[in-house]
Amino acid sequence: MGLELSVILAYAVGLILLYLIGWILVIPIKIIIRLIWNGIIGGIILFVFNIIGGFFNISIVINPLTALIAGFLGVPGVILLIIFNYMV
Repeated sequence: MGLELSVILAYAVGLILLYLIGWILVIPIKIIIRLIWNGIIGGIILFVFNIIGGFFNISIVINPLTALIAGFLGVPGVILLIIFNYMV
């Protein structure tokens, strides 16, 4: 008895669906890892800024939100945080 065409198609569709489901689950993990990495980089940028800004009496509180803003936006994010710090 040979494999029928419907069985082969069912296996092919199953493999394609398994691949698509795996791909859909991997994308959010990559985004979360990227946000965590950007948050760490942002925290380091804010730490360095606070060390240098200590000489000029300027500082920004380091918390997860400010670290993500600084990490995601980079130098413009730090400038945004400085402006926001003095507005509030």
